[in-house]
Amino acid sequence: MGVLASRNLVAGYDKLPVLDDVTLDFAPGTMTALVGPNGCGKSTYLSVLARILAPQAGAAILDGRAIHRMPTREVARQLGLLPQNPNAPEAITVYDLVSRGRYPHQGIFRQWTEVDEVAVEAALRLTDTIRLADRQVDTLSGGQRQRAWLALTLAQEAATILLDEPTTFLDLRYQVEMLELLHRLTREFDRTIVVVLHELNLTAAYADNLVMMRDGRIHAAGETFQTFTADNIEAVFGIPVHVAHHPETGRPWCLPRHRPEPALAAE
Repeated sequence: MGVLASRNLVAGYDKLPVLDDVTLDFAPGTMTALVGPNGCGKSTYLSVLARILAPQAGAAILDGRAIHRMPTREVARQLGLLPQNPNAPEAITVYDLVSRGRYPHQGIFRQWTEVDEVAVEAALRLTDTIRLADRQVDTLSGGQRQRAWLALTLAQEAATILLDEPTTFLDLRYQVEMLELLHRLTREFDRTIVVVLHELNLTAAYADNLVMMRDGRIHAAGETFQTFTADNIEAVFGIPVHVAHHPETGRPWCLPRHRPEPALAAE
């Protein structure tokens, strides 16, 4: 469940297109990273996949059905979203926040049960936030807060999780911890992860697949080892780079190539 794709997708704001004819399939049980310069359409694409923004043409597809024609609660059972800047209600505890991830499973004839309790506790343990369960969310550090929000998403038990820049404003340690956890979710829990990221080398270290976007279109997409090339990076970001491989993992990484500084004009 939760197989995600898009077909000939066109989307934007106030009739101004941002995405142009985006067609893509996301491989189940893998982490796919969307990368590209600011304004290239990454977050817009994620918003359409998450059913927040309606397409102007084409469709986002979930298990063979157009997402925007599916009932909201049904989508929420299969698709979780961690947005860029989530806001928690004032004075809410971590446990109460994570419990909200069970809302898609509630209804008139199904109230809170032991199944929900187990799902919340599992999400807290997986994100190492169970010791923070009684803390108020607004008292947490940036890294702790991000893990709490991820726990809410995991409590949904959705097969596919979308994350928009979950490592922004985190220091290196918490960036690595977040990406390691996402990687673990694909390997041990068969979750499908689609994540917008900025830091190219960390992206290459953890993502199974890369989607490189430019000007609302997909410039390149595929497995990280094939897609993370100097030519693709220069074409998308406009900067020449040198691509090498990690001596232990073999994963690619890049550094900007030296560009001679322009000579100063003589006075």
